[in-house]
Amino acid sequence: MQAAVKPLKPIPDPPGELETLFRTHHDRVFRTAHRITGSAADAEDVLQTVFLRLVKGQENYDFQDYPEAYLSRAAINASLDLLRSRNRSRSVGIDDVDPGAFVSSFKNPEAEHRDKELQELIRHAVARLGATASEMFILRYYDGYDNHEIAKMMSTSQLVVGVVLHRARTKLRKEIGHYLEKHHEKQ
Repeated sequence: MQAAVKPLKPIPDPPGELETLFRTHHDRVFRTAHRITGSAADAEDVLQTVFLRLVKGQENYDFQDYPEAYLSRAAINASLDLLRSRNRSRSVGIDDVDPGAFVSSFKNPEAEHRDKELQELIRHAVARLGATASEMFILRYYDGYDNHEIAKMMSTSQLVVGVVLHRARTKLRKEIGHYLEKHHEKQ
């Protein structure tokens, strides 16, 4: 009597470079996009856009160097492109405020609505900054990189990063001032 022969299972191909890159960094790309867009659905779209561009060969990058930096920048740019494409008319800037300060500590629905409105207005104001300024601003104030790290990621000097961030904060401070004054007067 012969023993039953088990069919051999095919050995899966080892994951390719792109698949490994996706498995390792998809959370980072999604989180970055979600912080910028404020929407999980939009963040998913950005995640798909970033990796589809790589699959289609639209992006040429050597991932051996610093894939985190490249993918963070790609997520930021794709998120900003998405926000810019919507052309919403309401807009305002941001001041040097801790992002945690936007979350209301009260369960007052009116305050929560204002917080959400302010977050949305800030997203659109940052998206209207120039490409370099908005990218640096997000890397600094959303992702927490310091000026030295941003300079390295963007192949520039810390001085340039400092100047660009100062100008971006000044512009956003001016824009948000009108919004904050209007809501402060109502209180």
